[in-house]
Amino acid sequence: MRLAVLGDVHGNRFAVEAVLAEIGEAAPDLICNLGDTVWGAADPGGAWTLQAEHAPPTVRGNTDERVAGLREGKETMRAWLLAQLPPEVPGRLAALPTFLDVADGEVRVAHGSPRSPWEDLLLTEEGEHTRPARFREVRERLGSFTFDSGGRVCVVGHTHRELLSVVDGVTVVNAGPVSRQKDGLPLARWVLLTRRKGTWAAEFRRTAYDTEAAATWARAHAPREQGEFEAEWLTWGREP
Repeated sequence: MRLAVLGDVHGNRFAVEAVLAEIGEAAPDLICNLGDTVWGAADPGGAWTLQAEHAPPTVRGNTDERVAGLREGKETMRAWLLAQLPPEVPGRLAALPTFLDVADGEVRVAHGSPRSPWEDLLLTEEGEHTRPARFREVRERLGSFTFDSGGRVCVVGHTHRELLSVVDGVTVVNAGPVSRQKDGLPLARWVLLTRRKGTWAAEFRRTAYDTEAAATWARAHAPREQGEFEAEWLTWGREP
């Protein structure tokens, strides 16, 4: 069995289009979308259309909660986004679960952690610094998802980092983002999970896309300050 997992599209049509093309070549049995679908400025309407058709969101991301009106803040950005999107999008995002189990319960997908789309699973913030989470912290955040209960792999997004760990027999994968990279490498990221003879393996995939076209769209269509911010981020693969 093969599962393709993408997330953190952040309204980047150009990046998700390239990723979906590569996923199509991989021909997975299932595609899971970890959320944060449209909060961005490189054609969020087009990004939503592609996701809705080919990779509907599986779980709710933290910025999906902003779009859905479940979390206050950044209302100017939200108003612009809502004007780019079909009217049913906020309701669809609000109805998504925090986590979902697939592959006969062996794989759990979530945005941040199974407990909250706002919580990092494999990283811990301490003041102004971020460190790798300790095994006991990850175990606590995984909650009821254990090896003894049949859990084998938990895949999350949210941190915009590619990370992997094994905690009490459960493989924990932090998929990299389709958009808004944080490591200075402006390539779209996704993960391919493969099950052979009862064992799961995770492969981090990286996909080149037309970052110049994405930046040009943002500058031409988004509010001036947001468009420039988005263009710089996508061009350099690092938050300005």
